[in-house]
Amino acid sequence: MEKKDIGILAKEDVFKLIGKEWMLVSAGTIDNFNTMTASWGCLGWLWNRPVAVVFIRPERYTYGFVEDNARVTLSFFGQECRGALQVCGTKSGRDCDKVAEAGLHPVCLEGGVVGFSEARLTLVCRKLFKSEMRQDCFLDPEVLSAWYHNGPGGSLHSIYIAEIEEVYSSQD
Repeated sequence: MEKKDIGILAKEDVFKLIGKEWMLVSAGTIDNFNTMTASWGCLGWLWNRPVAVVFIRPERYTYGFVEDNARVTLSFFGQECRGALQVCGTKSGRDCDKVAEAGLHPVCLEGGVVGFSEARLTLVCRKLFKSEMRQDCFLDPEVLSAWYHNGPGGSLHSIYIAEIEEVYSSQD
């Protein structure tokens, strides 16, 4: 995996990248980190910089790592790693070494952040903004009902906006 220019992201279909292929959101150091699978998020341009928007529920084990660290990584994989992403999305780092169970190999990137040798694309992001979702801010009550009250359960997400500082890729 080598550092690339951020322009490499222009070749990606971000709707497919996040919504269909999923990603791992990781925070911490190589000696103490956690990761979680996410299929919600955004990539774009805000405040004259490239940004990623990540949504994490406070009950997720990864949440504490994201809170305690200035940077997070977003790692994207090929279809051959779909099973690994399934493991990281269904198991908690509180209860097991899910990275080992998933067969992934963490690597320390510049600045001490964590990536994975199997990732085809990794974004290193510095947190700029955080906000909590609130029930009274939902303009479409069906979204609230489908995803929070009658849907998958859990609390409302925290929203993080983070500047994309570096991009690593295993592709040419």
